[in-house]
Amino acid sequence: MEKVKLEAKTRLERGRKVNKGRSEGLIPAVTYGKNVAAESLWVKSLDFKKLIKKAGESTLIDLNIDGKNGRNVIIYELQKDPVRDQYTHVDFFQVKMDEKIEKEIELVFIGESASVKEAGGVLVKNLDKVEVECLPADLPSSIEVDISSIKTFDDYIFVKDLKVGSGVEIKLDPETVVALVAPPRSEEELKELEEKVEADVTKVEGMTKPARPGEEPSPGEEVKKEEVGDKKE
Repeated sequence: MEKVKLEAKTRLERGRKVNKGRSEGLIPAVTYGKNVAAESLWVKSLDFKKLIKKAGESTLIDLNIDGKNGRNVIIYELQKDPVRDQYTHVDFFQVKMDEKIEKEIELVFIGESASVKEAGGVLVKNLDKVEVECLPADLPSSIEVDISSIKTFDDYIFVKDLKVGSGVEIKLDPETVVALVAPPRSEEELKELEEKVEADVTKVEGMTKPARPGEEPSPGEEVKKEEVGDKKE
């Protein structure tokens, strides 16, 4: 696997000062590893976004700190603000190229299933990531899942069907189902579902709203209070 490069610089700021760096287009980060001291860093938000877009979150990175000391790292943990769609923190893990690592790899679904296109079925994805073990140089950025092999509702894609390099081991039972296509609902099933929804709505609409302090209780609520009072006596 080809490494991608990323520049970083040493970060001395702590606490609230970190937010100032974020406002200037920087992402606070930290790098550490086995028998490697942790270091606080800054990486440019624009550079990091380009890296993610090009290679994904599961990739081997040549991390240069302060213009020197290139290190082989992977993204161990990534934090993101879902509202602003901005990365807020990155953990890099320094790896040894001769030692295997474990990493979750994203599944990318490609192709078109005849069961979906022609029979109106619904694609069911049981997994969106799988954990693999391999040497850092063999780490895939993603794993493609070709759903065109699902031609009928009896066809399944299993973990054992995923195509990965010879040096990559998927840490899951080979018989685990990755994807299938469920048949469309029949008219009877849709009618039953509609009737159930209507029945549930009726129950909700028939509920009695509790009276607030100072308000007159509803007739149903008044009866309940009398019953409770009778039981106490």
